[in-house]
This record gives sequence, structure tokens and C-alpha cells, in this order.
Amino acid sequence: MAAHEMGLASRLEVVHHETSPTRRNDAVYAGNPLGKVPVLLLDDGTCLFDSAVIVDYLDGLHDGPRLIPEGGPARFAALRLQAVANGMAEAGIAVRWETERRPEALRYPALAEGQLGKLREAYAFAEADPALGDPAPSGPVTVGQVALATALSWLEFRGVAPFRAGHPRLAAWLDRFAERPSMRATPLSGATHD
Repeated sequence: MAAHEMGLASRLEVVHHETSPTRRNDAVYAGNPLGKVPVLLLDDGTCLFDSAVIVDYLDGLHDGPRLIPEGGPARFAALRLQAVANGMAEAGIAVRWETERRPEALRYPALAEGQLGKLREAYAFAEADPALGDPAPSGPVTVGQVALATALSWLEFRGVAPFRAGHPRLAAWLDRFAERPSMRATPLSGATHD
């Protein structure tokens, strides 16, 4: 999604890979020793991994408004919102493992509830955060807004910890963000396999 926001999507080839802690994907491990996506393979063979690193790299390759503001309070507001969004994604992945992906006999309900608590707190934080802004269907956005839209749409896609009922500002925000061409160009799909 970030590459679309930067106008760089046409310069990238996207290759989808299934990853799982229980099934090794050698193609992904070849680019990231943690076996996680995304991985950006550069022309010189260097691999960059982790969304934050990749977005930071790509943000220096275009002439438009930066997703990561140059400095000052705007920069740290965007990075803080990005950190909350990344934490939402991590907590959501943990909830899925503890509620549906892990064999039932090995599930730890207290861990799932702890992660759900993190999601509830993060939803409330994002609902009140001025950095959330009011995204138009076009125009500049920040890395924090892109990360938040990605995390919320994934959580909703997977049915993990619904947020809309108790967070009307956040729900309306995501609905507006979903109108952006970057969101429409990167729909979520697929099942997980373990």
C-alpha cells in the first residue's frame, strides 16, 4: 500500500509467499533470517525486511510528499501511530494463534485474553489520537496512517477483535481511508495454511 501512496508500485514486482512459524518457506528465509514477509529484494541483491525499514527506504525514492515527515512533532506523531499499528498487527497474529491456528489442546486462553486487552487499549488510543487525522480519498498521508489502515483492515479481514462498535471515529476513518486508490489496489485475500 505504501508503494502505491508513493507512486512507486509500478517499479516493484510483488511475489506472494505463505509464511508460518510451523512451515518453513525457504524462499522467504533466503531474504529474511526471521522467515517473515515483507522482504524487498534490491537490484544489487540486498534484501530489506520489516515494513518500517522498507517504507523508510522507499520514501527516499520519490519526489512526492513523504510518508515519514522530515522532523519535529509531525514525524514522531506519525512514527508513534505506526508503532501502535504494528503492535495491533502483532497482537492480532498472537490472538489468531491462540484461538484458531494452534491445536486446541495447546491453546492458552489467558495469553489470548492478554493480547485482546492490548488490542482494546490500542483501539482506544488510536480513536483519540490527533495523528489519526481525517484522510481524504486523495492527498498526502503519513506512514502511521498507512500502517493503521493496514492493521485495521487485516484485523477486520481475519475477524480478530472487532473494533467498529466501540470506536466510531476509528471506524469512520478506516471507511474513508478505504476509498483511497492504494487501498483499492491492495485488497486482502487468501487463507492461512499450517
